[in-house]
Parts: sequence; C-alpha cells; structure tokens
Amino acid sequence: MNDTEPDRRVIDLDRDDALRLLASAPFGRIVFMRDALPAVRPVNHLVEGDETVIVRTGITSKLTTSVRGNSAVVVTYQADDIDPIGRLGWSVTVTGLARPVTDRARIAHYERILTPWVDKTMDSVIEIETTIVAGIRLIDCTRTDHHHAP
Repeated sequence: MNDTEPDRRVIDLDRDDALRLLASAPFGRIVFMRDALPAVRPVNHLVEGDETVIVRTGITSKLTTSVRGNSAVVVTYQADDIDPIGRLGWSVTVTGLARPVTDRARIAHYERILTPWVDKTMDSVIEIETTIVAGIRLIDCTRTDHHHAP
C-alpha cells in the first residue's frame, strides 16, 4: 500500500442495514434462470416493509417468462453503490423466491409508485422474498464516519 491509498477493509452488514441500503439504491440487477443458464437484467426496484423487493418488468420479457403464473422461482437481486475511484461503498445481495403479483390493487399501487427507468412498457410486477440477505461495506479504516459513508 502506498501513502496515497486509504487502508481499506470489508465489513459485513446486518440484515437491517443491508435492506436499508438496498432501499436507497435506484436500481439493481436480478439474476434468474433462462434456458437452464443464469441471466442478469438491470431493473429498478423498491423495498416494501423490509421483507420484499418489488420490480416491474415487461410481460414479454425473459424475466417475466421465467416467473409465470403462481409458480415461484429462486432469484438473486443485487444492488451496490461503490465509488470506482475511491473503491469504497457497499454491496447487498438478496436471494429468495420470486412470484408474480396478481392482485389488481397491488399492481395499480406499484405502477403508481415504481416508475420504470427505461422507456418501455412495464406491465408485470414481481415480488421477491428476502430469504437470504447479505451485504458488505468497503470502508477506509482511517475515517470515523463509516456508517454514513457511501
């Protein structure tokens, strides 16, 4: 390590801190199975009640196709905020069952509060249980404000 680089460390986040950070992120990446292989798609999301991640997608998308009807599939959702220059920040991963939201009132609610970040029709809503939550924070050991760092 040279004198200009901070002394960095990785610390594990507890579930509450990880979900709070996930809720603060504008978008993330969902990992799902497509043709028996993992696929990754960027989407925006919201965290509801610290227990569920909600995403909107197009009804004809590969993601929607793999989460059909009332069947639940295992997915992983990941978001982060890491400064590429300072190499500090955080990363959170949630793994759980994804299901389509079918209740019309809930769909209408999410359509009002979760605006798609791309200019495409997003006519499907998926909820992801937060069964496994893992998070890390990359910190500069010389700073004392780690809790408020990116």
